[in-house]
Amino acid sequence: MHSAVLLIEFGSIILGLGLLGRFAARFRLSPIPLYLLAGLAFGEGGLLPLGASEEFVSIGAEIGVILLLLMLGLEYSAGDLVTNLKAHYPSGLVDGALNALPGAAAALFLGWGPVAAVVLAGVTWISSSGVIAKVLGDLGRVGNRETPVILSVLVLEDLAMAVYLPIVTALVAGAGLLAGSLTLAIALGAAGLVLFVAVRYGRLISRFVSSDDPEKLLLVVLGLTILVAGVAQQLQVSAAVGAFLVGIALSGEVAEGAHTLLSPLRDLFAAVFFVFFGLHTDPASIPPVLLPALALALVTAATKIATGYWAARRAGISPKGRWRTGGALVARGEFSIVIAGLAVSAGIESSLGPLATAYVLILVILGPLTARYTEPLATRLTARRESPKTPESASRVTVGGDGV
Repeated sequence: MHSAVLLIEFGSIILGLGLLGRFAARFRLSPIPLYLLAGLAFGEGGLLPLGASEEFVSIGAEIGVILLLLMLGLEYSAGDLVTNLKAHYPSGLVDGALNALPGAAAALFLGWGPVAAVVLAGVTWISSSGVIAKVLGDLGRVGNRETPVILSVLVLEDLAMAVYLPIVTALVAGAGLLAGSLTLAIALGAAGLVLFVAVRYGRLISRFVSSDDPEKLLLVVLGLTILVAGVAQQLQVSAAVGAFLVGIALSGEVAEGAHTLLSPLRDLFAAVFFVFFGLHTDPASIPPVLLPALALALVTAATKIATGYWAARRAGISPKGRWRTGGALVARGEFSIVIAGLAVSAGIESSLGPLATAYVLILVILGPLTARYTEPLATRLTARRESPKTPESASRVTVGGDGV
């Protein structure tokens, strides 16, 4: 009987997510806010709480995080990462300073303490690569001159995640200074080792994993990723970081083939992850944090626009392209929820989860709008400010040099 209820509940979840995804696609929206709302509706304090499938959904959510980070790693080769780091690290530093500090300051202002401040700093810092990539495609801007600048900022954020996630993992686990330092050292050492091996021996690794049979390629890549993620988690590093590093280590045709095969799985389990996060957020806890979430969203939307403008100006992009860059970076999404999820699982500050949920809901809706309208709005305001005023003398009758 229990297994039948589990199948009914889980089947209903998957069917509902599919219908929500189709609804979002019809209106060219990101499905992420709809997935979060579905989780809120069927979680603690929701309309119809689910019970039997919660443990299964929890496992699916963990796989979702692993696949999100694996697919992110597959997007870049180790050489690309090193090149981006050397060329654009000042933009990454400005991005971190402008967008992480508001989150940290908000947590401290709300009296949540230093651990919550580090977590909320990450929530406000990291843009949503998935939402931004979709928006750029929808707007036909993939070939624009400013797009490489946008991608560079996103790559640097992804690289920063490899360092940031182990720090957060150690902090939320309550590890002391020595244990936390050891965890970070292991994570940095692993990341450095993987990058070195990927640059020097990437072809050999890809050749070992490669297979002409899609089934075998899928099983090897997925099995290797989950194995490495498990080992990373056992070492107190982070399963997500382990998956990210596996993605970086694979390159060429193997990476392309794995990306094609794993994309549907990623979409499925990522959707389950967003539902799982919503399931553990009581809808009644959102209204008290809605105002702080809205204020934080507006502030960090402005700081992201400033980040993009600065990065594009540094790359020699025209003013219109600078505004487009800034507007495109506003959306937050999957990784903000991943970071908040670490704190929620560890029981760090009960209000942090609801605030993160409200914050992401606001910016995942606002992000596509800023991407579309920031540049024309800024151009119009600038043109109005610079337009020459009609001389007063043109509308006056002048007698003896004095206006009458």
